[in-house]
This record gives sequence, C-alpha cells and structure tokens, in this order.
Amino acid sequence: MIGYLKGEVAGIYEDRIILEVGGIGYNVYMPASSLDLIDGIGIDIKVYTYLHIREDAMLLYGFLTKDDLELYKMLISVNGIGPKAGLALLSVMNADDLRFAIMSGDAKQIGRAPGIGPKSAQRIIIDLKDKIDLMDAFEQKTAHISESTGAGSDLNAVRKEAAEALTALGYSQTDSYKAVRQVEAADDVETVLKSALSLMSRL
Repeated sequence: MIGYLKGEVAGIYEDRIILEVGGIGYNVYMPASSLDLIDGIGIDIKVYTYLHIREDAMLLYGFLTKDDLELYKMLISVNGIGPKAGLALLSVMNADDLRFAIMSGDAKQIGRAPGIGPKSAQRIIIDLKDKIDLMDAFEQKTAHISESTGAGSDLNAVRKEAAEALTALGYSQTDSYKAVRQVEAADDVETVLKSALSLMSRL
C-alpha cells in the first residue's frame, strides 16, 4: 500500500522515528541497526515501508534499504515470526549478517534476538535457507555497503572506504559505520582506519 516515505526526521525514539511527510508525522518502527544510521532530527531520508494491519492498529515498519525490507518480509513469512520478532532480528543483526547466519545454519547467532528461541531460530533457517542464494548474498553485501543510505550520505569518500575496509575485515556494517563516524576528520583512509580499529577494540 505504501512503498516508501520520503521526508524529514521529526523525532527519534528507542524503537521508531517520526517522519514528517507533507505536514503529516508518521510513526515508523525501525530496527535498531537502522536507527543507529540516522544522523539526527531535521535530516531528509527515504524509508521503505511495510504496513501491518491488525484489528486495533495500523503499524508502519520502516527500513533504509530495499534489501532490509525484502529480508524482513521473508522473516515474517516464517510461521511464528511476527512483525515485532522480525524487527528484533534486524535490530541485533543487519541484513547481511542475518543472511549469512541463515545460510550457515547459525541458530545460536539468530537466537540472540529478543523473543527468538532455539526452535524459532531453527524454523527460520529451515524455511529460508533455500530461498537465499550464496552468490546473491555476497552481491547484496557489496551493494549494501557501496549504496550506503540516505542517512549515511554525510560520510565522505575517505570514511566510506574505511568503513568498507572494516566490513571486509569481518566487522558488521553497522559497527563499521558507527566507528568511522566517531573518528575526527582525516584526509587519508589509513588514519581513519587505525582510529576506528582502536575505537572498536574498546567496545
């Protein structure tokens, strides 16, 4: 019904944002991994949405990339995984990490999400493993990093390259972008990378 919303961030909360579009403020529930990438109130972003309708409410769930949205739809297609559980999964793991966890059968990693027990984690793996192609997963990971998001557009080329290097070293995309944002401005990738690695080692 609503493919995406594009507007100004009017509020940021623990589990959602208020996105003002055409003078209307929409409550959009988002995973923590996406909320961490939003730089602050007043910026313009594009959010891909899923509308969940139940008897007592209409809830909008939002994601910064189409990839996140598509994976979310796959998750909630699994029996026993509702909209909140799907959001919880994408809060503790980004789409790339979750995709690889499903392919590798890592139920322990998937079970880290609140409300996802061992049985639910195994069900996700069984139901979705054959729906995810290994080569597609690697291509998505590359595209996800290079595409970044509207919320991450403030990263200059040096910071972007440093974030990509951290991801290549095995750090999650979310942690990589968070780390390079905390580094003071620098003109070369090596300086940013060293500072970011130092920050991440203290986490």
